[in-house]
Amino acid sequence: MGSGGPLRVAIQGERGAFSHQAAIEALGAATEVVPRGTFEELFASVAEGRADRALVPIENSLHGSIHENYDRLQHSPLHIVGETQLRIRQCLIARPGSALGTIRRVSSHPVALAQCRRFFAEHPQVEAVTAYDTAGAVRDLMDGGLATQGAIASALAAELYRAQVVLEGIEDDPENYTRFLLLAAEPGPIEAATKTSMVFVLDNRPGSLHEALGVFASRGVDLCKLESRPLRGHPWEYSFYLDVLGDPRGVAGEALEELKRSARELRILGSYPEGVSRSG
Repeated sequence: MGSGGPLRVAIQGERGAFSHQAAIEALGAATEVVPRGTFEELFASVAEGRADRALVPIENSLHGSIHENYDRLQHSPLHIVGETQLRIRQCLIARPGSALGTIRRVSSHPVALAQCRRFFAEHPQVEAVTAYDTAGAVRDLMDGGLATQGAIASALAAELYRAQVVLEGIEDDPENYTRFLLLAAEPGPIEAATKTSMVFVLDNRPGSLHEALGVFASRGVDLCKLESRPLRGHPWEYSFYLDVLGDPRGVAGEALEELKRSARELRILGSYPEGVSRSG
């Protein structure tokens, strides 16, 4: 935080995006969000000191991992210092005074549109239009949209841009959560950590992954996430992203030290408190 002011947290998208909602839920209402157009700009904002933290979506309970951000984590100097899980509630939003029966075009990010297929199937007169950002679709709607136009975004976006929530909770599946990682230029306090994320590369030989995971199994350490990604410059070889539960100063840390001795490469992305689910 600069000069004792509020924590500056970079997000991808406009104010009112679900990343903004997640930042408020995780860090408090006084958090100052720093909107960025791309994930590259978001990572750079913290690395260059223009934001104190970055909040990055890493996986969705329905659509899986956001692979581009896993790849960025591997090559970024930033550290994971926290996480939060946000319940995603999609809202149909329109200009004040609009009614559902008059809406003919609805804009949003492609992922948000895909999460509301039942709504479009039940309202065939409504056309889905892709936009770069959920909250940006609401802002553009209020900047000059028609009464026949709408957007799909968070209730926070409707509040910020003084739009009207026509329908709330139009997502197909109520078990729709997005996990966000909180990134910083420096590691977080190890004393508070209950989860560790890492990326490692193994020799390309039979049984190497089995042996690597065995250092955790033999100690009863819980693994909650394993993700493989293609290794650049090495066709058909992979790097592995792993999330481990437990105190990194205890048996989980012992397992990590053993893995370091056998892995060709290993980088700890961060040790941090395990997040909890929050309502959007």
